[in-house]
Amino acid sequence: MLNKKVLLIAAACVLLSSCGQSNSSAPTSASPTKSQEKSSISSPAAAAPESTSNEKAKQATKGQADSKEESPGKDSAKVAEAEVKPLYHLNKAYNVVPNDKETNKKVVLLTFDDGPKEKEMIDGLIDTLDKHGAKAIFFVNGYRVKEHPELLKLIYDRGQIIGNHSWDHIDLKKQSAAKMRKQIEDVQKIVKDTTGEAPKFFRPPFGSGNDTTHQIAKDNELTYTTWSNGSLDWDKKSKNKPEAVIQNVLDQLHPGSNILMHELPWTVKALDDLLTKLEAKGYSFVDPLTIGPATETMVK
Repeated sequence: MLNKKVLLIAAACVLLSSCGQSNSSAPTSASPTKSQEKSSISSPAAAAPESTSNEKAKQATKGQADSKEESPGKDSAKVAEAEVKPLYHLNKAYNVVPNDKETNKKVVLLTFDDGPKEKEMIDGLIDTLDKHGAKAIFFVNGYRVKEHPELLKLIYDRGQIIGNHSWDHIDLKKQSAAKMRKQIEDVQKIVKDTTGEAPKFFRPPFGSGNDTTHQIAKDNELTYTTWSNGSLDWDKKSKNKPEAVIQNVLDQLHPGSNILMHELPWTVKALDDLLTKLEAKGYSFVDPLTIGPATETMVK
């Protein structure tokens, strides 16, 4: 009996010893730990957002590039500028002449000098121009703009074209080169300061100029013009006689007529009938913005 107990105790000791060895000798690198499991599981997941982020970044960069290409700006400004393509030029007689045979030559250019004077007259002229779908050049004097910048802004805001008619309306041909330049360039400045855009056309008072006047106009990228059809609305014979203004224009009418008028009450009254009669004769009103500089081969 005693021997059996000894044998059982000995067997138990052997078993306990073998279990302890098995646990202590278990390989530590055979399988990942919990932290290693987390690391191995989370690594691919961390890499995926990075990859996705890179793809999104590429797409965003591409989108920005695309939007830059599609967004308006200099390119669209160039397109807009290209839309107003020069179709006409002024010849040596200051008639409006087409640049090619396909362009309508039965046109007239409407111009008004010596403003801006009064809102009522300006609105009257532009209301009539709008009625006939016409554009005109309003040749302004600097001293008048200084007195009434709001009237210049009115002309500009209503979509008409501003021209340079010198500061003081003096005979420029009788002035020194320096004074002549100041008379022209001071108007360029005040008009640009008031409207944001400098004039593109210049008409000397009384049509009086010389080579120096032409050069100063060229230096300022101005198209130089006088006229080829005078309405004589400034003449005392035409004062308060709208019908006389109309007849004077019709008597001199020809394709490309560069019509000189003024900001005067009887001219305001005459304008609607005048434009109606011109249309009845098959004439159109040239947009001044379609008149560009003439090359040597164009000018005749």
